[in-house]
Formats: sequence, structure tokens, C-alpha cells
Amino acid sequence: IENGIFTTVQDLGRYGYQRYGVPVSGAVDQFSIRVANILVGNAENDAGLEITLVGPRIRFLDNTVIAVTGGQLGPMVDDRPIQCWRSVAVTRGACLSFSGQQDGMRAYLAVAGGIDVPRVLGSRSTFIRAKLGGLDGRQLMNGDTLEVLHTRLSSQIVGSALMPWNIPTYGNHHILRVTLGPQDNAFTEKGMRTLLSSTYTVSSTSDRMGSRLIGPVVEHK
Repeated sequence: IENGIFTTVQDLGRYGYQRYGVPVSGAVDQFSIRVANILVGNAENDAGLEITLVGPRIRFLDNTVIAVTGGQLGPMVDDRPIQCWRSVAVTRGACLSFSGQQDGMRAYLAVAGGIDVPRVLGSRSTFIRAKLGGLDGRQLMNGDTLEVLHTRLSSQIVGSALMPWNIPTYGNHHILRVTLGPQDNAFTEKGMRTLLSSTYTVSSTSDRMGSRLIGPVVEHK
């Protein structure tokens, strides 16, 4: 119904093609998509949806079982909050929406049966820049319809949940380790001290490929 900011079909990625310039793609948070798939009875590598910051509105055209994992974006079914990291039964006509970002940046939706889009080089993951994989190689748009690979449902999986102590918290502040690379001699000592001691903010121009940082300038030689 509504596509959210950036919602794509992803699985665990396509491997073996980087030498030809094709990146792995796949879910950024692989733990979360694996768990989501397990909770609904899928294989770990089945395709689901990666949802960024602002979630979509999705209407289900048949009874199914879903799980939402990853960042806490406030998932709701028919405007009632549902628990993340747990499999939930939804009925035909039900609507999944998201109230807003609370913790983390990306959430993952798995649907029993797995999202059915063509495999490209062994993966259903979307690589936007090359228009490869996923649904026509692009992010989801209003009015799109997705199908699942099969509809075998088991009542035994409903209510399956990850133990609370295994659920990650994401937070908004992180201390990063830095490994100096082969170009470190292009920076002054002051520049290196700046980099290693400063606080930076992730810019809105970041994407799945990399994070642009806003903060003190790192001085070059």
C-alpha cells in the first residue's frame, strides 16, 4: 500500500561474482533475517523484506505467518502493536504498518514460504545500482504485489520466539575500532588524532554501500 523510505527484497546475498564486479548484496543485518526466517519455518536463506527507518504499509492477501526482527520500528497489525522476534499469525486482509523508529535502523520481515522473486546469479537479493535481483531490480513501490514460494503453514510455528537474552539492542552511539590502511601516510599526525578521538554523525546521504560521516575534518599532508 505504501512503500516506506527504502524497502527491498533481500536474502543472504550472492557469492562468487565479486571478481566480475557484482557485489554480494543481501541483508545488512544477516543475524536478523536468519532468525526471522527460522521463526516462520523458512530456510535461513529465503528472501524477506529489508525495511529502512520508516516502514511500509502491507496488506496480506491470504492467511499467513510473519516475523519482524532487527531494529525496532514499531510493527503493528491492524493498528495493534505486535512483538518483534516472534512469529505472528495474520489473516487475509490484515494490514502491517510501523509506528516509527525506536531502536536501530533496519527491520526485517519474513513471510512463511519466502518471497518469490526470480533468482539472479543464485540470489533473490536486490542490488539497486545495477537493477539486479529483487522485484525488477528496484526498491518496492506503492501498488506492488509479492507472492510467496509456497503456502504450507503449520500452527506449531505461531508464537515461536527468540529468547530475550539473545535479542540485540542497537542504540544510537557506538565506539568504532579503526584499522589503518595503506594510505594512512597521506594524513598528518594531527589528522589521525582527530579521526581517532572525535565524534561523527552518520549523514542522511549514507546508503547500503557505505556511511558518510559528518564531523571534524581529518587533515591531509
